[in-house]
Amino acid sequence: MIIDPIADLLTRLRNAYLSRIREVSMPFSRLKSDILKILKKNNYVLDYEVKEEGVKKFLVVKLNDVRVTKYIPTFNRISKPGQRIYISSTDIKKSRNGKWIYIVSTPKGVITWYEARSLNVGWELMCEIF
Repeated sequence: MIIDPIADLLTRLRNAYLSRIREVSMPFSRLKSDILKILKKNNYVLDYEVKEEGVKKFLVVKLNDVRVTKYIPTFNRISKPGQRIYISSTDIKKSRNGKWIYIVSTPKGVITWYEARSLNVGWELMCEIF
């Protein structure tokens, strides 16, 4: 049983990048799928797909080739199950040179912080990627 599925997702991605694995598999959840959609849009992963084996669903994530890009992204979990971090749209700092993204959970769904800032809604600060 996985207590924190978002931390599990980020740890699997981090470990796969560090060991230079091109593809990683993990159990499916809609929240993980939403986070991977954001990571794909911001070019942190190449692609992801949902595969089914019987009644179980899996996410298969294809990662960028580290030998070509020479860049390993850093994944940090901020809001944890034991300590949720909520923030308003005006309190977050801007990312450095547009390289960082914060993934946040809002009433509008899981989106990046700059989309939430433009919608002017408060959010739970889930993780940061840089």
